[in-house]
Amino acid sequence: MSFTAAQIAERLQGEITGDGSVQLTGLAPAEHARAGELTFAENASYFAAAEQSQAAAILVAGPFVSSSKVLIRVANARVALARVLPLFFPPEEHPCGIHPSAVIASSARIDPTAHIGPNCVLGARVQIGARSALMGGNHLRADCQLGDDVCLFPNVVLYRQTQLGHRVTIHAGTIIGSDGFGYVLDEGRHQKVLQLGNVIIHDDVEIGANAAIDRGTLGSTVIGAGTKIDNLVHVAHNVVMGRHCIVMGQVGFGGSTHLGDYVVVASQSGIADHLKVGNQAMVGAKSGVMRDIPDGGRVLGLPAAPDKQAKRQMIAMQHLPDLLHRMRELEQRVQELTAKCAGPAAP
Repeated sequence: MSFTAAQIAERLQGEITGDGSVQLTGLAPAEHARAGELTFAENASYFAAAEQSQAAAILVAGPFVSSSKVLIRVANARVALARVLPLFFPPEEHPCGIHPSAVIASSARIDPTAHIGPNCVLGARVQIGARSALMGGNHLRADCQLGDDVCLFPNVVLYRQTQLGHRVTIHAGTIIGSDGFGYVLDEGRHQKVLQLGNVIIHDDVEIGANAAIDRGTLGSTVIGAGTKIDNLVHVAHNVVMGRHCIVMGQVGFGGSTHLGDYVVVASQSGIADHLKVGNQAMVGAKSGVMRDIPDGGRVLGLPAAPDKQAKRQMIAMQHLPDLLHRMRELEQRVQELTAKCAGPAAP
C-alpha cells in the first residue's frame, strides 16, 4: 500500500515542501528507512539523521529545510506519527464467525460481525457487540457485556457482570473482575468478605498484558474513558479512575481510591487505599502515595512528597557521607580544644 506525500499531508492537515506527488510505500525510523519510505523528525538530531537516510520524505515540526527530501510539516511530529502509522500498518482483521471449538451458552447474544476464536467460553446472557474480536482461550462469565470493536487478546478472562464499552483493547493474560482482597479478622481467623460488585470499563480504554482489575465489594470498580493501563498493574476493589489517565507498569492501587481525569502514575508506584488523587496529578516512579494529592499536584518518593521537596531531600541525602565525615572531624577538634583548655591534670 502506498500514498503520495500530498495525501499524507492532507490527512494530517500539514503542509508540503517539495514534490507532493512522491509515492511513499512505508514508514520507518531514519536508521532503517529505505528508498521511497517516510520517516519523522521531532528535533534537530532526528532531522540530521533523517537527512542522511534513504527516506524520500520527512515528517517534521519546526523550521527545518531540506534540499534533498520532501518535507511534510505538521504542528507536532510525534502526534502526526501516531495518526499516520495505521495507514501503513493497518490493524489485524478478524473474520466474522464463531470457531467450532468455542463453548457458548444458548442465552448469549453475539453480533454476526463479531469474531469468536478457538476455545472461547461464553457464559449465560453474555453480549458481544459489532466487530468485536475474542482471539482465543477467552472465558467470559455470565452477564458480561462487550460493546462494539472490542478486542480481547488470548487468555483474557472476564468475571461475571463485567462491562466493557466501545473500542476497548485488553492484552493477553489480563484478568478483569477477580475478587477484591477483602477479609475481616473473626475469632482469630481471616473471614472472607464476599465480593459482589463488578467492573465497568468505559470507551477507548487499553489495558496491557497480565494486569488484574478486581471487582467492587458491593459497587463497581470503574475505569474511565480513554484511560491507558500498562502491563502488570493491579487495581483493587472499588477503585474509580477518571478519564484519560496513564498508568505505567507495575503500579498497585489500594481499594476505594479515586483518581481524577488525566492523572499520570509512573512505574513501580503504590497508592494506598481510600485516597483521592486530583485531576492532572502526577506520581513519580517508585513512589509510595499515602496521602491525598490535590488537583495538579506532583509527588515523588517514599513516602511521596511534593516533587520539589522530595528532590531537595534526595540531594541532601547525597551529601550525608561528607557531612558525617566533617562532623567526626569537628568532634575530634572539639575534644582536642577541650583537652588543651583544661590544662594538665592536678597532682
